[in-house]
Amino acid sequence: MSTAAPILLTPGPLTTSTRTRQAMMMDWGSWDGDFNEMTASLRERLLAIINGQDSHYCVPLQGSGTFAVEAAIGTLVPRNGKVLVLVNGAYGQRLAKICSVLGRAYSTFETAEDQPTTADDVDRLLTEDRDITHVALIHCETSTGILNPLQAISKVVASHGKRLIIDAMSSFGALPIDARELQFDALVAASGKCLEGVPGMGFVFANKQTLDQAQGNSHSLAMDLHDQNSYMAKTGQWRFTPPTHVVAALHEALLQYAEEGGLPARHQRYAQNCKTLLDGMSAMGLSSFIPADIQAPIIVTFHAPDSPNYRFKDFYERVKAKGFILYPGKLTQVETFRVGCIGCVDSRGMQGAVDAIGQALREMQAI
Repeated sequence: MSTAAPILLTPGPLTTSTRTRQAMMMDWGSWDGDFNEMTASLRERLLAIINGQDSHYCVPLQGSGTFAVEAAIGTLVPRNGKVLVLVNGAYGQRLAKICSVLGRAYSTFETAEDQPTTADDVDRLLTEDRDITHVALIHCETSTGILNPLQAISKVVASHGKRLIIDAMSSFGALPIDARELQFDALVAASGKCLEGVPGMGFVFANKQTLDQAQGNSHSLAMDLHDQNSYMAKTGQWRFTPPTHVVAALHEALLQYAEEGGLPARHQRYAQNCKTLLDGMSAMGLSSFIPADIQAPIIVTFHAPDSPNYRFKDFYERVKAKGFILYPGKLTQVETFRVGCIGCVDSRGMQGAVDAIGQALREMQAI
């Protein structure tokens, strides 16, 4: 895989292919027919990944993934609704903050950062609080890499007649999610994650019936998914200036996604990256924060070396000088650092990262 140095071992932005970067070398008119056809093709390709053509709209939105999460909450949760937010990391906490800022009633259920929410937890909470209308779940909590049991939770939510909103930012495109098997009002993802595009565009897979009935819910003009979808259906265009280069890059990335073999192949490559990383770090005496059975092959949190010589900033700069960019830990109680397994990188690249980490820690006399 030919990439420009340094390799980003982060949860997004991430290292993209040469083809994806080259796709941004052309300027597009936002009303141009060819650009509108590209947008339509992109939406169709995204829907195909979840087999959602019959049940869901794909509504793209300018901005980061968090913009799209806020748009989904603001558009699809009625102003008299109540959201149960399942929290075991920073992005669950952010989702709760979005509900607070938007004035949507909510409650939180928080587990430890290395403990997934269970379906039994959700069943009990929905039984206890009949006012809850929606459940919001982070599929893969990027702050640690923990994988929450989406399928089991979705069944419980459906059995209670409630609505499910899924933040699949770090899982969509690499972990299987099938709209024919899971009931959800919204699934939210973004361009700069497992699809290996560049950041700048979020998108929401919104249940058709729910979105059709959501007119007037939104707190915002710019983030009104109902209005965005209606306008696109009528005109083929974005309501406001689209991120044209981001759209072009993602479309090109989706072509490569299909060429690689789609979701099964993408998952296999990331899983091999993760195994290479875990095996190599374990050989150095570095342990992962999340148990293997709930570790998603997206990003891995490692305990920092137990050495007085270890300083993350020094470690980061040394590894960067060797061609790899890591991520700081996002835990409050334990010192950690994170290494992403996603992006245009394979197991050879991951082994190179492991070697660079080992060299840096030995130079610091931290292992």
